Amino acid sequence: MAEVDEIRVRFEKLAPFLDERMRRLVAATESLAIGFGGTSVVARETGVSRRAIIQGIKELDEKPQHQTGRVRRAGGGRKKTVDKDSTLKADLERLVEPVTRGDPESSLRWTCKSVRKLAEELNVMGHQTSHRMVAELLHELGYSLQANSKTLEGSSHADRDEQFKHINEQVNQLLARHQPVISVDTKKKELVGDFKNNGRELRPKGDPEKVRVHDFVIPELGRAAPYGVYDIANNTGWVSVGVDHDTSAFAVETIRRWWYGMGQEAYPKAEQLLITADSGGSNGSRVRLWKIELQKLADETALELLVCHLPPGTSKWNKIEHRLFSFISQNWRGKPLISHQVIVDLISATSTKTGLKVRAQIDSNLYPAGTKISDQQVAALSIERDPFHGEWNYKILPRTPN
Repeated sequence: MAEVDEIRVRFEKLAPFLDERMRRLVAATESLAIGFGGTSVVARETGVSRRAIIQGIKELDEKPQHQTGRVRRAGGGRKKTVDKDSTLKADLERLVEPVTRGDPESSLRWTCKSVRKLAEELNVMGHQTSHRMVAELLHELGYSLQANSKTLEGSSHADRDEQFKHINEQVNQLLARHQPVISVDTKKKELVGDFKNNGRELRPKGDPEKVRVHDFVIPELGRAAPYGVYDIANNTGWVSVGVDHDTSAFAVETIRRWWYGMGQEAYPKAEQLLITADSGGSNGSRVRLWKIELQKLADETALELLVCHLPPGTSKWNKIEHRLFSFISQNWRGKPLISHQVIVDLISATSTKTGLKVRAQIDSNLYPAGTKISDQQVAALSIERDPFHGEWNYKILPRTPN
């Protein structure tokens, strides 16, 4: 018994320094030392299989040859599943192909089916495989699991580039004359309450913020509709957090609040105000109410309101998106937006290294949707349309009171 224990101790000490070939040779040496029955004893004490020990004994009897560094002879070891199952790869490709995305000639392809689901379907077809094997095969075939990417905004307009040039010229002209230029848009509506907010926030370990499992609207809290104004020259922003519908009346009321709250002080000699906006939404180029409300603002402030809409399909190029809204999203990441006041406070606390400053305010007014604008109201507008795409570029002039 003591001799058997010594075999186990010796082998355990040597094991970290042995490769596969040396393991079987050492085990074979111990077996030969014991004699009859040694193979079984050594196999039990070392964990080396009887077959490997017998092979080691054969190698010890052979004349030593120059070693090339190979431990296992060519073709040795367990056969790969794909070598034994010649149709496995082909069947996997057929399963993936109906949902494959991208150019079939591309060097990078991807699939949205899970590897576990694919493994289950392959096993039903008679193959013996696992989700790990499927993952390895997909990697070899050039596939990877990927999420959708928001990159497509529809077809581009033929005059898209020309419109951007026009906007740039207008912006530079007004900035050169120290006239205000703003970018406006609605940020994504947010559920108000103890809901999950994307992102992570530092908290004590093991103490995450508790939020609701399901994202159902809390009737007494509803949603928040943040509409923003970004002052390009001064790198400042204003956000009205609405509690009702995102209408043109709400959009222009936000511009009005920015003007009296920030703009008028920053531009005491302003005569014109250039507004750059998307082509859709509450500030869309075809929305009648948008122009009616702008006319009211022009009459009230005596400012000429120049409006330039971004071409269709280019909303993400709006300056407010990447100079204001993106930083607001970063600032409140991982924080449940439990009330309108919390949203206002988080927006107001947004800042950047480049000096961005933001003011925010709750707009508790009601803005009913579906307001009808008559042809007579449109005809009464004091509007001048630009020769180049007058539907995108126009000027609202203040009307002289009767």
